[in-house]
Amino acid sequence: MFKKILIANRGEIACRVIKTARKMGIKTVAVYSDADRNALHVKMADEAVHIGPPQANQSYIVIDKIMDAIRQTGAEAVHPGYGFLSENPKFAQALEAEGVAFIGPPVRAIEAMGDKITSKKIAQEAGVSTVPGYMGLIADAEDAVKISNEVGYPVMIKASAGGGGKGMRIAWNDDEAREGFQSSKNEAASSFGDDRIFIEKFVTQPRHIEIQVLADSHGNTIYLNERECSIQRRNQKVVEEAPSPFLDEETRAAMGKQSCELAKAVGYASAGTVEFIVDGEKNFYFLEMNTRLQVEHPVTELITGVDLVEQMIRVAYGEVLSLKQSDIGINGWSIENRLYAEDPYRGFLPSIGRLTRYRPPAEVAEKTHAVRNDTGVFEGGEISMYYDPMIAKLCTWAPTRSDAIEEMRNALDAFEIEGIGHNLPFLAAVMDHPIFISGDMTTAFIEEQYPDGFSGVVPDEKTNARLAAVAAHVKMRKEARAAQISGAMANHKRRIAPDWVVYVGKDQFRVSITEDNGCTTVAFEDGQTMEVVSDWTLGCRLFEGSVGGTPMIVKTDFIRDGARLRYRGADLNVVVRTPRQAELVAKMPEKVPRDTSKMLLCPMPGLIVSIAVEEGQEIQEGQALCTIEAMKMENILRAERKGRVSAIKAAAGDSLQVDEIIMEFE
Repeated sequence: MFKKILIANRGEIACRVIKTARKMGIKTVAVYSDADRNALHVKMADEAVHIGPPQANQSYIVIDKIMDAIRQTGAEAVHPGYGFLSENPKFAQALEAEGVAFIGPPVRAIEAMGDKITSKKIAQEAGVSTVPGYMGLIADAEDAVKISNEVGYPVMIKASAGGGGKGMRIAWNDDEAREGFQSSKNEAASSFGDDRIFIEKFVTQPRHIEIQVLADSHGNTIYLNERECSIQRRNQKVVEEAPSPFLDEETRAAMGKQSCELAKAVGYASAGTVEFIVDGEKNFYFLEMNTRLQVEHPVTELITGVDLVEQMIRVAYGEVLSLKQSDIGINGWSIENRLYAEDPYRGFLPSIGRLTRYRPPAEVAEKTHAVRNDTGVFEGGEISMYYDPMIAKLCTWAPTRSDAIEEMRNALDAFEIEGIGHNLPFLAAVMDHPIFISGDMTTAFIEEQYPDGFSGVVPDEKTNARLAAVAAHVKMRKEARAAQISGAMANHKRRIAPDWVVYVGKDQFRVSITEDNGCTTVAFEDGQTMEVVSDWTLGCRLFEGSVGGTPMIVKTDFIRDGARLRYRGADLNVVVRTPRQAELVAKMPEKVPRDTSKMLLCPMPGLIVSIAVEEGQEIQEGQALCTIEAMKMENILRAERKGRVSAIKAAAGDSLQVDEIIMEFE
C-alpha cells in the first residue's frame, strides 16, 4: 500500500481524505495557498507545502506547483478531491509521467467523460438514454440563440468542462439565451480554464438522481445505489439523500446497469458518478459522468457501509475490488445538508468573514442513528472570497426516512455558527417543508416554494407559545442570577416578579412564572400551562430540554429586555417585559427604517465585473444594471422597476462590501 499521498485540494474534502488515509496508516501531504495558511486541512496533514497566492488559478490549479510539492515530499500518489484538478487529464498525464499514482480514473476516461459534449456521444453509443440537445461548439451569443430556438425553449446552457453548478444557466427566451451564454462562458473560463459551451433541452418537472459506480482496473464494475439531489439552487445541490424516495427497484436496477455499461465503455477504474434527470414517469436521461468523488458521497457511505475514499486508494494501488454487486444493499436512510457561507435573506448571496463561533453537533455512530459532519473550518477561522462557500456537509442516518429527517432537524438546531451569513435557517425550513417530507419534490423546489426568496420561518402560535415559555425560563434564570449577585436578600427568588408579557413575533403572551426544583412552570393567560425542564444555565448558548412535554433545542442569546431565539429556521428577538413596561412601550412611536428604494446596494462582498448602464439613462423593470463576481460565480443585478439612473458610485474592478451604494435612481 502507498506510504504517503498528497491531497491536491483544500477545505472539507482534503480533511475527509486525510481521515481515511490515517485509518489506513498512510501519511498525508497538504498543499495550501496564502489564504489557507492556517486552514484545518493544513493542520491535519502530516506535511504541508505552500503553493502560491490565494487565487486558485495561481495556486491550486497550477499543475507545475502541485508537481513541485510532490517532488519535495516524495508522495507516491495524489488524491485530487473534487473541483480544481480532479477532472483535468493533463494533470493525470503529468502524474503518470512522473511515476506517481493518480487516485482517480484513467486519463482516457477523464477525457471522454470530463468533456460533456463527448460524454453524451459516448453515452448514446453505449445505449444510455440521453437528453436532446446540440452537442457541437457554439460560436457566439447569436449562435446560441439560433440553436436554442432549434432545440426549443426552455434550454440549459452548460459549460463543457463545468461542474458544481458553475457555468450553467436556464434560458426561457432569446434575451436569456444571450445573457446566459456570455455568463456561462465567463464562469467556465475563470473556473475551469475552458470556455466551451453546449446547449440541451431543459426537462421540466425533473428530479436529479445519480448513480454511484465503483470499478477496478481488472474489469470489475458495480453500482452502489442512487442519490436523490433534487433540492438545488442555481443548479448547485443543497440537500441530498440516499436512497431516493422516488425510485422503485426496477428503475434503480436499470439506471445502475446503464451506469456500469457506460463506465465499462470508457475503461473506468475508480469511484465515479453517473448523473440522470428523471421525469415524473420514471423516464431517465443521462446528464453527465463525474470522474471523481462527489460532494454528496457520504450519504452513499452511510447506507452501504463502504468507504469510497478507501476504495479509490485501493483501486489506484492496483487491488481487485473486494465487493461484488450482491454485497451492496440499502441499510436505512441518509440525508446530507450542505452548509454554505451565504445569506439566505439576501437571495443566498455569498458571505465572507471570520467564524466567531463554530460549534457543530456531536458526531454519533450508533445502531439506531448517526450524525456526521464533514468540514474544513474551525472556530476563529476565516471564510475567504476566493473559494467555494461551503462550510460543512452535515449528514444524518436512521433506519427510516422520517427518522433521518428528525435527526437532521435536531442536528441543525444544535449547530452553532456566528460571524458570517449562513443557510442554516433555510435548511431547517426545508426539513420541515411538507413537499420535502412527502418526497415528492423536483429540481424546481426552491424556485417554486420560495419565488420571492427566503425571508425566514414564521412559527405557528403553538410553537410561539413554547418559545415564549423558553424566553420566560431564560428571563427567570437571568433575574435570579442578578438577585444572587446583588445580595439584596437571602432568599432571592422572592425578589423576582412572577408576571411578565412576552412578545414572540406578532404574538403577545401574558404569563405567570413559578419555579420549583429546577422546573419552571409557565402559566398563560388563557389557562394553559407549560413545564420547562432543562439544565440550561447562564452563558450556555443552547437551550436543550422539554417544553410542555415537547423536546426542543433552541439557540439563545441575550438581547435588551429579552432573548434572541433561533429554532427550526425561525430567528426571533423575543422581548420579555413587566406589565408596566408593556403598557408604556405600547404608547411609543415606531422607528421608521431608512428609505433605500432609490438605491442599488451591493448585496454581498464582491468585485464589480461590469456596469451595464450610464448616468442619466432610462431603465426598464428587469433590465441588467451591473454584474458582480463573488466566490467564482457571476451575479447580474437587475432593476426592480422603471426609472432613471441619477448617479453611479462604483466602477468595473471595484471591490465592494455589503450594502455599499452602486448607483442611485431618480
